[in-house]
Amino acid sequence: MTIPHAPTEIPDVICTSVGLNPATPPDECMDRVKQDVADDAVSAPDQVPALRNVVQEASHDGIDLKIVVTNANPIIDTMLRDVATVVGAEYPDATVLVLSPSYVGSYSGQFDRSKLEAAEDHAKKGNPVVSAQNFVGELHKPEFPWTAFTIAMLIGVVAVVIGTRMLQQVSKRSAAVAESPSQGD
Repeated sequence: MTIPHAPTEIPDVICTSVGLNPATPPDECMDRVKQDVADDAVSAPDQVPALRNVVQEASHDGIDLKIVVTNANPIIDTMLRDVATVVGAEYPDATVLVLSPSYVGSYSGQFDRSKLEAAEDHAKKGNPVVSAQNFVGELHKPEFPWTAFTIAMLIGVVAVVIGTRMLQQVSKRSAAVAESPSQGD
């Protein structure tokens, strides 16, 4: 779970995406985004019905998803995480996905940052609907069982060490028997 913090800067692309002048104060733009999200869990300049479907599908899978789409990229991608965090402060148990044409930002009260980052990597598709579907799909993938893998590797290494030591002992005994004079001579 990520902890909400005050954003460093809200990009002006948020204002234009919600139909406001880029010179509008960021707080007013974010208020409009939060109002859109409160209405139907989506704030986007277009493809809203398809994005609502993604939100509904995620809901069936136990994910309270909120989606914000911008029509342009901010200066740096981390600004989208700030937007997600601001929206997430209103919905602390939700997962918020913020998409621009090339960048992705997210917040979640349900998933840890590593899971979100992995899902973000699969959401950079340029098409908001496909990106949102890929993001949700990645959240459902089971994580690699590193603990079990590590234990199995350790057991394997110990088995190889023990086996090697046993073979050394057998080899020494065989060599000792071969070198010892026979008793009948």
